[in-house]
Amino acid sequence: SIIILVFIFQSIIPGFTDSLFLNQKSIPQIYRFVTSIFLHASLQHLIFNLFALILFGLILEKLMGGNRFLLVFFSSGIIANIISVFFYPSSLGASGAIFGIIGTLTIIKPFMVVWAFSLPMPLFLASIIWTIGDVLGIFFPSGTGNIAHLSGLGLGLILGIYFRFKHIKKIKTKKAEYSRIIIPE
Repeated sequence: SIIILVFIFQSIIPGFTDSLFLNQKSIPQIYRFVTSIFLHASLQHLIFNLFALILFGLILEKLMGGNRFLLVFFSSGIIANIISVFFYPSSLGASGAIFGIIGTLTIIKPFMVVWAFSLPMPLFLASIIWTIGDVLGIFFPSGTGNIAHLSGLGLGLILGIYFRFKHIKKIKTKKAEYSRIIIPE
């Protein structure tokens, strides 16, 4: 995976991370909107993000297809990192992109059962709990990019609504087309 390769480069090449993360000074360097998504602050950060990306990302990609999945991933990651730099000194990581995936999946498959907080629960409930945790995290900082999570989740929810209604329109259109077909008796 590209994320793992980038983390290896971060670990062995001095200054690699500094040249690719996003902060207010680097906003004019547009490439950092994307490169910051692939950076991670620690091995733990990387492992958590990869686990969530594999778990939720594979499901969403199967439901929506690769192009729509990449749209959700990159748009959520970019927007989350841009918003974050106005609240934190810098922003890096795929957390915003992953929360965008979770938000989209929450709208498309809200009752899908996931294992969260050591319990099986519907995805919409897990998303609510994660949201509450991130809102609380804003007031009790821990070094986690809670605003990135919330920004990515928010955009993911919006994209999920868009894709869900777009899909419903297609189904209604197909039903209308089928109802016009005259079957000979």
